Amino acid sequence: MFVATFAAAAVQSAFTVDQSQLNFRSRTEFCGAAFAIARPFDKLRQVQNTVDSLPHGIVPMQYAFFGADGALDLEAFRLQIDACLRAGVQGIAILGLATEVSKLSREERSALLEAAAAAIGGRAPLAVTVFGRTPEEQIEFVREAERSGASSVVLQPPRLPGIDEATLLRFFGRVIDATGIPAGIQNAPEYIGIGLGVESIEALRRNHPNFRVLKAEGSAMLIRRTIEQTQGKLAVLNGRAGLELPDNLRAGCSGMIPGAEACDVLARVWAGLQGDAHAVAQAEAQYRDALPLLTFLMQSIDQIVCYGKRLLAGRIGLGTVHDRAPAQDPTAFGLACLERHAARLPAWP
Repeated sequence: MFVATFAAAAVQSAFTVDQSQLNFRSRTEFCGAAFAIARPFDKLRQVQNTVDSLPHGIVPMQYAFFGADGALDLEAFRLQIDACLRAGVQGIAILGLATEVSKLSREERSALLEAAAAAIGGRAPLAVTVFGRTPEEQIEFVREAERSGASSVVLQPPRLPGIDEATLLRFFGRVIDATGIPAGIQNAPEYIGIGLGVESIEALRRNHPNFRVLKAEGSAMLIRRTIEQTQGKLAVLNGRAGLELPDNLRAGCSGMIPGAEACDVLARVWAGLQGDAHAVAQAEAQYRDALPLLTFLMQSIDQIVCYGKRLLAGRIGLGTVHDRAPAQDPTAFGLACLERHAARLPAWP
């Protein structure tokens, strides 16, 4: 079985560094001579992020686990959160695309929210994605998240065929204005099929003061343009499994919302990139080791759910993964690819 094989094969990575290479800051300063925007901590990033306010750093999206009977496995969900907190992440995110939120009933979303709040126990901020077809439905769940102690909410676009940007702006604005904690939106048109352009994001920020967080799913180039357009006044976190993490930091990202499967490594990378020259060089070496895995996982949302969830289960010692249909089925070739890439990861903390 893959889980057993992988768990036995997990080994520490040496993460050696070629000292002849330029370190992160040297390369950044060199690039800065030609491109003044290439700084790890850009002056545009004006948002003050603290543990008690806006999401920042590595905030892994949690997977939903299911039993053989198809019901939610809340114990596995709680163990996942505890493992992520042991790994040194700066927060926990739930109910996003990787949580398979569209497959969950309203009662199941509430159950995961309650389980997450209890498992965290005040140890880290909780960012809750809000799913719903109407403003009223989303506001109702926002209220529940607030009562559970969530530090912020991120609104998903309603799955309404043909909705235009103006209508989506009004939808988001109404929910944001009714929210008592920092609110954001998820902008992932490539994955959801609905989203806002950069100009509309800036209009939302300008007209709704409680719009403070943007969960993006795009290239570091798009992230940079978005941060420039919004004058650095939003906490922008990118997803995409952690792809382009160093360049997202240079672009001014406040953090990343990857899957949970390699959040231990990404948390070390994020911290190292903000350290001295030696720490930066080590972090870049760690990231290079993880990059083939992240690329393999982020071919689609279905793929990261299929293989990322199995990788996490193997790394933290959970049992067999059961999928809820519709779902991508793992293949022997896919599992072999996953095991090969995962062999570069260290043991879970």
